[in-house]
Amino acid sequence: MQRVRIRFLAAFISLGLTFASAAAVAEQAWVKDELRVNVRSGASTRYRVIGAIGTGDKVTILDRTEDWTQVRTDKIEEGWIPAGYLQAEPPARVLLAERDRKIADLERRVEETSASESRIRLEHDELSSRDSEQQAEISRLTRENLELRVGARWPEWLTGAGIVLVGMILGSIVARSSNRRQPRIKL
Repeated sequence: MQRVRIRFLAAFISLGLTFASAAAVAEQAWVKDELRVNVRSGASTRYRVIGAIGTGDKVTILDRTEDWTQVRTDKIEEGWIPAGYLQAEPPARVLLAERDRKIADLERRVEETSASESRIRLEHDELSSRDSEQQAEISRLTRENLELRVGARWPEWLTGAGIVLVGMILGSIVARSSNRRQPRIKL
Protein backbone atom coordinates (compact mmCIF):
# COMPACT_ATOMS: atom_id res chain seq x y z
CA MET A 1 0.00 0.00 0.00
CA GLN A 2 2.84 2.35 0.90
CA ARG A 3 4.53 1.62 -2.46
CA VAL A 4 1.34 2.47 -4.35
CA ARG A 5 1.17 5.82 -2.58
CA ILE A 6 4.80 6.54 -3.35
CA ARG A 7 4.31 5.62 -7.01
CA PHE A 8 1.16 7.74 -7.19
CA LEU A 9 2.99 10.68 -5.59
CA ALA A 10 5.96 10.24 -7.95
CA ALA A 11 3.63 10.09 -10.98
CA PHE A 12 1.78 13.18 -9.75
CA ILE A 13 5.03 15.14 -9.27
CA SER A 14 6.28 13.97 -12.67
CA LEU A 15 3.03 15.06 -14.28
CA GLY A 16 3.23 18.45 -12.53
CA LEU A 17 6.78 19.01 -13.74
CA THR A 18 5.75 18.06 -17.26
CA PHE A 19 2.94 20.63 -17.22
CA ALA A 20 5.25 23.25 -15.71
CA SER A 21 7.82 22.77 -18.46
CA ALA A 22 5.07 22.78 -21.12
CA ALA A 23 3.80 26.08 -19.71
CA ALA A 24 7.31 27.52 -19.91
CA VAL A 25 7.56 26.48 -23.56
CA ALA A 26 4.34 28.28 -24.48
CA GLU A 27 5.20 31.50 -22.63
CA GLN A 28 5.85 34.59 -24.76
CA ALA A 29 7.89 37.62 -23.74
CA TRP A 30 9.47 40.78 -25.19
CA VAL A 31 12.84 42.41 -24.67
CA LYS A 32 12.57 45.37 -22.27
CA ASP A 33 13.18 49.04 -23.00
CA GLU A 34 15.90 50.24 -25.40
CA LEU A 35 18.57 47.56 -25.38
CA ARG A 36 20.45 44.93 -27.27
CA VAL A 37 21.06 41.64 -25.51
CA ASN A 38 23.63 39.11 -26.64
CA VAL A 39 22.26 35.62 -27.18
CA ARG A 40 24.76 32.95 -26.18
CA SER A 41 25.03 29.28 -27.00
CA GLY A 42 24.92 28.33 -23.28
CA ALA A 43 23.82 29.64 -19.88
CA SER A 44 27.01 31.53 -19.04
CA THR A 45 29.18 34.35 -20.31
CA ARG A 46 31.79 31.71 -21.14
CA TYR A 47 29.66 30.52 -24.10
CA ARG A 48 30.05 32.20 -27.45
CA VAL A 49 27.66 34.92 -28.70
CA ILE A 50 25.44 33.53 -31.50
CA GLY A 51 23.38 36.66 -32.11
CA ALA A 52 21.60 39.55 -30.46
CA ILE A 53 18.02 40.59 -29.77
CA GLY A 54 16.72 44.08 -29.17
CA THR A 55 13.80 45.98 -27.78
CA GLY A 56 10.52 44.78 -29.23
CA ASP A 57 11.89 41.42 -30.44
CA LYS A 58 9.43 38.69 -29.55
CA VAL A 59 10.90 35.53 -28.05
CA THR A 60 9.58 32.17 -26.90
CA ILE A 61 10.88 31.11 -23.51
CA LEU A 62 12.09 27.52 -23.57
CA ASP A 63 13.70 27.16 -20.14
CA ARG A 64 14.71 29.25 -17.10
CA THR A 65 17.43 29.00 -14.53
CA GLU A 66 18.12 31.36 -11.69
CA ASP A 67 20.37 33.64 -13.77
CA TRP A 68 19.67 32.69 -17.41
CA THR A 69 16.70 32.22 -19.77
CA GLN A 70 16.73 29.98 -22.83
CA VAL A 71 14.85 31.60 -25.75
CA ARG A 72 13.94 31.02 -29.38
CA THR A 73 13.41 33.89 -31.84
CA ASP A 74 12.63 34.25 -35.50
CA LYS A 75 16.27 35.25 -36.12
CA ILE A 76 18.02 32.76 -33.80
CA GLU A 77 16.95 29.15 -33.32
CA GLU A 78 17.79 28.78 -29.63
CA GLY A 79 20.08 30.58 -27.23
CA TRP A 80 20.53 31.90 -23.71
CA ILE A 81 20.22 35.43 -22.37
CA PRO A 82 20.78 36.76 -18.83
CA ALA A 83 17.61 36.71 -16.71
CA GLY A 84 15.77 39.98 -16.16
CA TYR A 85 15.78 41.34 -19.71
CA LEU A 86 12.30 40.13 -20.63
CA GLN A 87 8.81 41.38 -19.81
CA ALA A 88 5.38 39.78 -20.29
CA GLU A 89 3.86 42.73 -22.16
CA PRO A 90 5.12 44.25 -25.41
CA PRO A 91 7.14 47.44 -24.84
CA ALA A 92 5.58 50.83 -25.49
CA ARG A 93 7.43 51.18 -28.82
CA VAL A 94 5.87 47.96 -30.14
CA LEU A 95 2.43 48.92 -28.84
CA LEU A 96 2.80 52.39 -30.36
CA ALA A 97 3.80 50.98 -33.75
CA GLU A 98 0.84 48.58 -33.62
CA ARG A 99 -1.54 51.41 -32.66
CA ASP A 100 -0.10 53.61 -35.44
CA ARG A 101 -0.69 50.79 -37.94
CA LYS A 102 -4.26 50.36 -36.69
CA ILE A 103 -4.86 54.14 -36.84
CA ALA A 104 -3.53 54.28 -40.40
CA ASP A 105 -5.80 51.37 -41.34
CA LEU A 106 -8.79 53.05 -39.70
CA GLU A 107 -8.00 56.37 -41.43
CA ARG A 108 -7.82 54.53 -44.77
CA ARG A 109 -11.15 52.87 -44.04
CA VAL A 110 -12.69 56.24 -43.08
CA GLU A 111 -11.47 57.74 -46.37
CA GLU A 112 -12.89 54.78 -48.30
CA THR A 113 -16.17 55.07 -46.41
CA SER A 114 -16.33 58.83 -47.06
CA ALA A 115 -15.67 58.29 -50.76
CA SER A 116 -18.30 55.57 -50.83
CA GLU A 117 -20.73 57.82 -48.97
CA SER A 118 -20.14 60.64 -51.49
CA ARG A 119 -20.67 58.25 -54.40
CA ILE A 120 -23.88 56.93 -52.81
CA ARG A 121 -25.14 60.51 -52.24
CA LEU A 122 -24.54 61.35 -55.91
CA GLU A 123 -26.34 58.17 -56.98
CA HIS A 124 -29.19 59.01 -54.58
CA ASP A 125 -29.52 62.52 -55.99
CA GLU A 126 -29.48 61.17 -59.54
CA LEU A 127 -32.09 58.54 -58.69
CA SER A 128 -34.24 61.14 -56.90
CA SER A 129 -34.09 63.33 -59.99
CA ARG A 130 -35.06 60.39 -62.19
CA ASP A 131 -37.85 59.51 -59.78
CA SER A 132 -39.25 63.06 -59.96
CA GLU A 133 -39.10 62.97 -63.75
CA GLN A 134 -40.80 59.58 -63.83
CA GLN A 135 -43.53 60.75 -61.42
CA ALA A 136 -44.20 63.74 -63.69
CA GLU A 137 -44.31 61.42 -66.73
CA ILE A 138 -46.74 59.08 -64.92
CA SER A 139 -49.01 62.01 -64.04
CA ARG A 140 -48.91 63.27 -67.65
CA LEU A 141 -49.69 59.80 -69.04
CA THR A 142 -52.51 59.30 -66.54
CA ARG A 143 -54.15 62.60 -67.58
CA GLU A 144 -53.65 61.74 -71.24
CA ASN A 145 -55.17 58.30 -70.67
CA LEU A 146 -58.23 59.81 -68.98
CA GLU A 147 -58.63 62.32 -71.79
CA LEU A 148 -58.45 59.54 -74.34
CA ARG A 149 -61.02 57.47 -72.48
CA VAL A 150 -63.41 60.38 -72.22
CA GLY A 151 -62.71 61.38 -75.81
CA ALA A 152 -63.30 57.81 -77.01
CA ARG A 153 -66.80 57.74 -75.50
CA TRP A 154 -68.34 60.53 -77.58
CA PRO A 155 -68.98 58.29 -80.60
CA GLU A 156 -70.79 55.85 -78.32
CA TRP A 157 -72.86 58.66 -76.90
CA LEU A 158 -73.69 60.00 -80.37
CA THR A 159 -74.61 56.51 -81.59
CA GLY A 160 -76.89 56.00 -78.59
CA ALA A 161 -78.50 59.41 -79.06
CA GLY A 162 -78.98 58.69 -82.77
CA ILE A 163 -80.67 55.36 -82.02
CA VAL A 164 -82.99 56.99 -79.50
CA LEU A 165 -83.79 59.80 -81.95
CA VAL A 166 -84.47 57.36 -84.81
CA GLY A 167 -86.62 55.29 -82.47
CA MET A 168 -88.63 58.33 -81.47
CA ILE A 169 -89.11 59.37 -85.08
CA LEU A 170 -90.16 55.84 -86.06
CA GLY A 171 -92.44 55.63 -83.07
CA SER A 172 -94.05 58.93 -83.99
CA ILE A 173 -94.55 57.84 -87.61
CA VAL A 174 -95.99 54.50 -86.58
CA ALA A 175 -98.33 56.15 -84.13
CA ARG A 176 -99.65 58.58 -86.77
CA SER A 177 -100.10 55.94 -89.35
CA SER A 178 -101.93 53.63 -86.98
CA ASN A 179 -104.31 56.43 -86.01
CA ARG A 180 -105.35 56.97 -89.64
CA ARG A 181 -106.14 53.40 -90.48
CA GLN A 182 -108.58 52.65 -87.76
CA PRO A 183 -112.05 53.75 -88.42
CA ARG A 184 -113.62 55.82 -85.85
CA ILE A 185 -116.61 54.44 -84.24
CA LYS A 186 -119.31 56.86 -83.43
CA LEU A 187 -121.52 56.25 -80.66
